[in-house]
Amino acid sequence: MRPLLAACVLSIGLIASVASAQSAGPYKVLKTVKVGGDGGFDYVYADVGGRKLYVPRLGPTGKITVFDLDTLAPAGEVAGVSGHGVAVDPKSGHAFASSKPIGMWDAKTLAPGKPVEVQGNPDGILGDPASGRVYILSHSAPNVTVINAADGSIAGTVDVGGAPEQSAVDGKGHLFVDLEDKDAVAVVDTKTMTKTGAYSLDGKCGTPAGLAIDPKAHVLFVACRNPAVMAMLDSETGKILSVLPIGVGSDGAAFNPATKEAFSSQGDGTLTVIKELTPTTFTVEQTVQTAPGAKTLTLDAKTGHVLLITAEYGPPPPAPAPVAGAPPPRPRRGPMLPGSFSILVVGK
Repeated sequence: MRPLLAACVLSIGLIASVASAQSAGPYKVLKTVKVGGDGGFDYVYADVGGRKLYVPRLGPTGKITVFDLDTLAPAGEVAGVSGHGVAVDPKSGHAFASSKPIGMWDAKTLAPGKPVEVQGNPDGILGDPASGRVYILSHSAPNVTVINAADGSIAGTVDVGGAPEQSAVDGKGHLFVDLEDKDAVAVVDTKTMTKTGAYSLDGKCGTPAGLAIDPKAHVLFVACRNPAVMAMLDSETGKILSVLPIGVGSDGAAFNPATKEAFSSQGDGTLTVIKELTPTTFTVEQTVQTAPGAKTLTLDAKTGHVLLITAEYGPPPPAPAPVAGAPPPRPRRGPMLPGSFSILVVGK
């Protein structure tokens, strides 16, 4: 995950006007719980059926922290797994983490299973209940590793032709993967495990990060960083249906079929809510102020709540001296303040 601080310059004015006009609305931060803990973090995952919230912590002391999805009280941990994201297969009851090796455990008891050895650098992860498989995404080859959730065996790998960020499935044999470095969405046949095509974002939505789908209406929601917009695509043809501004630094997207709303979480401390009025008509319904750094999210489909994670940081270290002919160095982040890691709950 690489934050793009220079992204969205072309749409700053649009974002500011939308934020001021749409800040009022049904959603708000219902609560913020400081749970603390050591280690970096990336994704957050709600196991809706099991009522657990998984927050992987990265680093030498990496582990999967687990919370009660309803109360956010600690509910255990899976030790020794330094991963980015989590997925749970409801049929087998197995949970997986995008770590190396892939962490596997019993989703009910949290008892560890046998790690799954994979190649590449696992990052994104997605479970597909329809096929009973878990997809592990990696910027380096193999781009997608397909795991059978029943026993943790590897079913195969897929070359999607770019650096995958996030993915979505339609439940009908198609996996969609946004390619951060290609400004496109790859289409994969889940039965043959082959890439069958790619939808270009045509320069309207660059550096795609978040991805969600309305499988019933055949709409893909692609959250981009440069410019900071969400593009809505026809999942069957790739046609761009609409492009709307969002906040800066998106790193996650979700869709709630019950309310016909798509969500994009941004590192600038905003959550953009986009309403699907019809399968071809969309509007920015609200911009919710969350917290700086809360750039990934998960949806609790039972309550309609959106959960985000973030932390507070101290002053950044001095920037390195620029090098002639080289791009400007990326800004550095200060150290995480002890005990500041927090979970936010957004709802109506």
